[in-house]
Amino acid sequence: MHPKYRPDIDGLRAIAVGSVLAYHAFPSLLPGGFIGVDIFFVISGFLITTILLQSLAAGDFSYRDFYARRIRRIFPALVLVLLATLAFGWYVLLPGEFSQLGKQTTGGAAFFANLVFLGEAGYFDATAETKPLLHLWSLGIEEQFYIFWPLMLGLAWRKRWPILRVTLVVAAISFLVNVLTVQPHRAAAFYSPLSRAWELMAGGLLAAMRLQAASGSTQPRAWTKHVQSVVGVGLLVLGLFMTRSTKAFPGWWALLPVLGAVSCIAAGPNGVLNRYLLSNRVMVWIGLISYPLYLWHWPLLSYARIVVGGEPSLQVRIALVVASVVLAWATYRFLERFVKLHLSQTMLRGLAGSGAALALAGVLVFLGTPPPRNDSQALQAVADATREDNYYNGFEEAALGGQFVYRTGSGKHNVLLIGDSHVEQYAPRALEMVRTQPGKARTVYFATKGSCPPVPGLFSGADTACEERRAAVLDLALKPEIDSVVLGACWSCYFTGAGPTVNYFVDDKKAVHPFLGGDGVDLSLKSLGETLKRLSAHKTVYLVLGNPVGMDFDPLKQIQGSRLGGMTAATGQLKAPMPQDQAQFNARLKQVAEANGAKVIEPFASLCADGLCIRSMPDDGSPAYKDIGHLRPRYARSFATYIDPALLDEDAGGK
Repeated sequence: MHPKYRPDIDGLRAIAVGSVLAYHAFPSLLPGGFIGVDIFFVISGFLITTILLQSLAAGDFSYRDFYARRIRRIFPALVLVLLATLAFGWYVLLPGEFSQLGKQTTGGAAFFANLVFLGEAGYFDATAETKPLLHLWSLGIEEQFYIFWPLMLGLAWRKRWPILRVTLVVAAISFLVNVLTVQPHRAAAFYSPLSRAWELMAGGLLAAMRLQAASGSTQPRAWTKHVQSVVGVGLLVLGLFMTRSTKAFPGWWALLPVLGAVSCIAAGPNGVLNRYLLSNRVMVWIGLISYPLYLWHWPLLSYARIVVGGEPSLQVRIALVVASVVLAWATYRFLERFVKLHLSQTMLRGLAGSGAALALAGVLVFLGTPPPRNDSQALQAVADATREDNYYNGFEEAALGGQFVYRTGSGKHNVLLIGDSHVEQYAPRALEMVRTQPGKARTVYFATKGSCPPVPGLFSGADTACEERRAAVLDLALKPEIDSVVLGACWSCYFTGAGPTVNYFVDDKKAVHPFLGGDGVDLSLKSLGETLKRLSAHKTVYLVLGNPVGMDFDPLKQIQGSRLGGMTAATGQLKAPMPQDQAQFNARLKQVAEANGAKVIEPFASLCADGLCIRSMPDDGSPAYKDIGHLRPRYARSFATYIDPALLDEDAGGK
């Protein structure tokens, strides 16, 4: 039993999909557009719960019929988009990229894409833009909800539990998980069904309340509907322009789109903005094609970034948005409507079988069969470099002074390495020293956190958990069981503009001092110097300067030709010009270290000579970097010998 059709809900879908599309294509135009997914969650929770409760009340609910409807609704467009994405990926992607697309395809077809991406980079990271099926994470959340919620509601109905109370308890638990995990485990809070279910349950709560109200005699006054409509749209607009990817999202911020969507739906079709804005014919039309539009838009934009090797021009992005709309309309008009009008058991089984076949095909692609069109030993070497990222492979997970660390070795002296991922990149070298020189190697502890430099008071605003971790590990460095301390970071990323465009700032608890247009840089170096001085009074302290960073060191730069044509990879001993601004800043860091009792480790001295820096491995000419800034594990393991003085007892002992 489907609820009565409401054109205003299709209009709400139009706001949801339009927001997401605008955010992905023109992020500066609508910085909070990603909350459109949260609007979708509320709509789904409301409609599905309404259908379930009406069917349960009528006594004709069937799990088989329910999931058959889901297959009919979800699979036609999804199968088509997955096939097209996989086929185009075979044509333009490198071996490693195509393998990863296989994993994404399986996740998308089997509805666990959110769990696939949970183990990778975050939704707001730069690498996310080159994952053609990233957007299917939200479909995974919804389908996991559709497995759990019908079973839960059916049980509650049979046991005569109060439906409204059950729904409220589930929503409250999920919301609590959301707010408790969004700071320390941002990716988990974003992708996990446990921390997202409350958004669907918010719609479910509204459905349960409406069903309960329908059995009563009182009807709300007309003016309350108009207020709900205006408040709902207002909250959505507020969310779209106030929410940012740098904020702790979902967390409390997700209340804006969720409560906004709930208020709009509660207003009903006669609420003033529901009637005249959301029920507008254009909005309804966009809402009708919203599902295929959501499916098509991201692969097009993602592949454009991959083919161009960066952000496509404004004209290209506009053309891709138009293409997305055309493809969505064609999918709705010729595929979805055809399936709806001609659905049979044979077609239903065919759709389910197609989804299963795509999931299996994704597994085979992930395992390397078939290889992509652009497949060669040299291209594979580049792809292998970009996929090397498990720096802590072989380490033990341990706790030290109440902090999570990675540990290796059993030397008589202990060394603690603190910093961001540019310290983490030396973990393979530490493991190699333990393996090859066990008598000299120290016991090594890595206490790192990505994008969190060991400079008290330095922030980007994106990672609110950085300060807590930083303060804890710097205190840990002073404990008697630690003999020596190594501090490092991607200094160039923060101080010279070699990394993402972020206006870092220093918060000295009196005022905020930005790097751009402020005195944040000087205050950061002062804070670093004070930290080194405090530590060196008790320990042997090393400061690792930065290694060369920049697009010149991207392994993909070794590729020549076009992804739409043919590609080859350059081999041999490749080099890039030394980044002079980075070298100059390293010299400044060296002065700070020496003035405050720290020893200096200089990667530039080993990686660069005569104004040129290495880009490739000394042995086989494959890339020495895994991306624009991190040395790949294989290079660090064999050739990052400059870090050895901090790892071995023969060069320096603890104080």
